[in-house]
Amino acid sequence: MADLSVLEGIRARRSVRGFLPDRVPQEVLDEVFGLAQWSPSGTNIQPWQTFVASGEPLHTLRAEFTRRAREKVPPTPDYTGKSAVIAHWKDRRRDCAKVLYDAMGIDWEDKAGRAAAGLRNFEMFDAPHVAFLGMHENFGMGGAWDVGMYAQTLMLAMTARGIGSCAQGTMAHYPDLVRETLGIDPSFKILFGISFGYEDTSVAANEARTERAPLADAVSFYG
Repeated sequence: MADLSVLEGIRARRSVRGFLPDRVPQEVLDEVFGLAQWSPSGTNIQPWQTFVASGEPLHTLRAEFTRRAREKVPPTPDYTGKSAVIAHWKDRRRDCAKVLYDAMGIDWEDKAGRAAAGLRNFEMFDAPHVAFLGMHENFGMGGAWDVGMYAQTLMLAMTARGIGSCAQGTMAHYPDLVRETLGIDPSFKILFGISFGYEDTSVAANEARTERAPLADAVSFYG
């Protein structure tokens, strides 16, 4: 696949929810994660820490994430304070879910089907790689902003190289498991994860396409 321009990459990037087992070559991983290092951050502090799991460590994490989700083990995220979603923001989330369920052939009333679709998050959509994004515990909200900008740069770099990705809040549910499995110092906290690899175009969920709100709903110009 030829490299995409930045404009093309922004429009082409989307959440991929089904991957081929083929691993991304290490030289390509080095390239896309190297590009992500050029992300902006306040005073160039670069607070992000990224932990990429592949192979056996990822198999271990996938199995345990899935077991805990099946058994409804309560999440223990490093960062709490989930916002209450109201009004049209809640409608957007519901619309997103409907687009996904429609692509998968799941009726809204099919609770078992929806639960199975939700479990796919903890199975990491069979991705051959998962990046856990975090930062040192000394950083606050400003550090989290920087990690978010890093994540966008990383996913655009992946898109340009033909690599699919899906940012997942569910990968923050069991940070102690991630730290234990990967041998991460307890002072590093997990914000979220990104499952990534080469897209499996035969997966029905990958047919889902969401839209974006009109510009006037999000941006106000003054002066």
